[in-house]
Amino acid sequence: MRSFCSARLLLLALLVSLIPASSHAQLIISVNFAPPELPVYEQPICPEPDLMWVPGYWAWGEGDYYWVPGAWVPAPYEGALWTPHYWGWSNGRFLFHEGYWGPHVGYYGGVNYGGGYEGIGFAGGEWRGGSFAYNTAVMHVNETVIHTTYIDRTIVVNNTIVNNNHVAYNGGPGGVQHQATASEQVAVHEQHVAPTRFQAQHVAAARADKTSYAKTNGGHPKTLVDAKPLAAEKHAAPAGMKTEAKTAPKAEAKTAPKVEAKTAPKAESHAAPAQHAAPAQHAAPAERATPAQHAAPVQHAAPAERAAPAPRATPAQHAAPPQHAAPAERAAPVQHAAPAERAAPAQHAAPAPHAAPAPKAESKPRGL
Repeated sequence: MRSFCSARLLLLALLVSLIPASSHAQLIISVNFAPPELPVYEQPICPEPDLMWVPGYWAWGEGDYYWVPGAWVPAPYEGALWTPHYWGWSNGRFLFHEGYWGPHVGYYGGVNYGGGYEGIGFAGGEWRGGSFAYNTAVMHVNETVIHTTYIDRTIVVNNTIVNNNHVAYNGGPGGVQHQATASEQVAVHEQHVAPTRFQAQHVAAARADKTSYAKTNGGHPKTLVDAKPLAAEKHAAPAGMKTEAKTAPKAEAKTAPKVEAKTAPKAESHAAPAQHAAPAQHAAPAERATPAQHAAPVQHAAPAERAAPAPRATPAQHAAPPQHAAPAERAAPVQHAAPAERAAPAQHAAPAPHAAPAPKAESKPRGL
């Protein structure tokens, strides 16, 4: 049985060698038991620009699962993004789907690897004008060397599939239940580039390390990430790839919108009616705003009920209609007494005939 599996893998490998790298062949491995849980680890700091994070995963070889450490890998061409490997359940078996480089991140089973691969698409950054910008809400980078960074927590939240059990496969009993989105389906059918030869060497080194196998480490590998970035290998971009040059204006400008403060000066716009308040110098206790609503009828600018706190404020120039200038409080005959305090209207005693309506007229003969 084992020799049959080896022969089948050899045949597949020969077929892969006949296919151009730009079209990327899928090497399918089928296993009858699930891979171990994903170990929890911290992404190492990205040391230089334009490196892509390739998360660690469980691979298959020598009759067992072995752990391939996560690593920073130089993008093989400008605009390249990495779609991770994943395991998917189908007809009672677990199939391995190899990762690839492409213009967009495709479907990887909804497996939450962290480091920007939160289950749907990629939240770790984007290409902008020939260089890669890192979303430091989820990526760890050396910002003294890398200056193309931004913070976008919304995309992290929207693209996260919660995986508290750290399941390493899609579908089946206990697996991640996530169907490909429309954008993931489009990315699957784009032109892809296979992993670089340095990635292949990285996998071969993990396969040769006996401590990386689940039977040896009990599902807890010792080496979870590679300390140094892998070497660069440049490829031509897939034919017909459009380089969507996103410009930098997407950076931290989201925090700027604090323009509400302009509403404060509007509070003084109701003080304009002060032109009818010539006696307003005495009306300060009324906070200016109260006379404003009665200021329209100029000839009646001394309403009895509002002028009570300001007995001095009866405007002399509006004294013509005497019947309205007789506040019931104190100033019955004092409609012309603007210069005087209250009861010194001797020089204006002529209007005495009009004082008859006042209820306190009997106290006035003293002034005559």
